[in-house]
Formats: sequence, structure tokens, C-alpha cells
Amino acid sequence: MAPTGGPRQPEAPTGGCGFPGAPSHGAAAPSVGARAVGSRVPSVASLLAVAHRHLRLALPVESAGAVTRSYLDDGRCVGWYAPPVPGWRVAIDAERVGAPVPTALARRFGTADFWARWTRAECLAKLTDVPIAAWWQRHGLAVPPRVDWLWRTLTIADLVVTVAFVATAPPRG
Repeated sequence: MAPTGGPRQPEAPTGGCGFPGAPSHGAAAPSVGARAVGSRVPSVASLLAVAHRHLRLALPVESAGAVTRSYLDDGRCVGWYAPPVPGWRVAIDAERVGAPVPTALARRFGTADFWARWTRAECLAKLTDVPIAAWWQRHGLAVPPRVDWLWRTLTIADLVVTVAFVATAPPRG
């Protein structure tokens, strides 16, 4: 998966993330590359390294200021509150760790690491403007090779959350 620019990341630290009861751990930078976009604008890699700090769990009515959000089946909302990075789009998706995998999806994709694979596929489908059913036909829940996206999947409190970025212009060189 290294050519994708978004190899699977280790479980993320969870402190300071706006999730009640989440334990605090030291942050480790993900092993992903990103283009430098300016000295005062954070890079995608630096945002992914501390993604947990930019995610907040709240009611939807309290999430209006989020750059992007993901609505959970229990009425909560996860929002992404990081500065924009010029030249990149961002998407997030979140699911409850303990949510049952729908039977039809379990038969099709299996249950091992399902919600992590699901949230990644959802994010990448959103970023490429591909309906998720079409994504399934093309890729299943896999991450296809691509050099202009970066992503990180985290487990925070009772949630699996993926944060993904795609370059809005093709990479140069």
C-alpha cells in the first residue's frame, strides 16, 4: 500500500480530541508524505499526525463550525476542525466500534476490521465523488493505489474515524 500515499496508520492517540472519557497518549507522526504548501499553513501530513486534536464529538446542532462532519446512527456528530490546506480536500467518516455489521455487508466483505475498512472507503468515495455502491463494484472496501491522497484511520473512544485528503490538482513531476 505504500504507493497510495496513505499506508495504514497505527492506532491514534486519543487525548485532547473532544471525546469525553478518551485516554491521553503521546502523538506519533504518521509515516506518510505530503507536499509542502507554505510555512504558515499546516501540511496534510502534520494534520494527520495530530488528527485526534482536530476531531470533536457533539450533537449535530453544535457542529455547524466543522469543516466537514460525519453523522452517527445514535444521533451524535463527529466534526473536523482544522485549518484548510490549500490544494487539498478533506473528508471524514465515523462509525461506532460496537455497531453490528449489516448481514449483507458482512457476507460481501467479511467482518474483520470492517468499520476501519468501511470508513476509509466512505472517505475516498466522497473525495472522488463516486457513490459508495459504485466504489464497492470497483474496489470493494480496499484502498486502490493513488499518489494524490493521504488518510489515517483512528480508534477514539467508542468510534472508528477515518480522515482523508485528496489533492485538488494533479501532483507535479
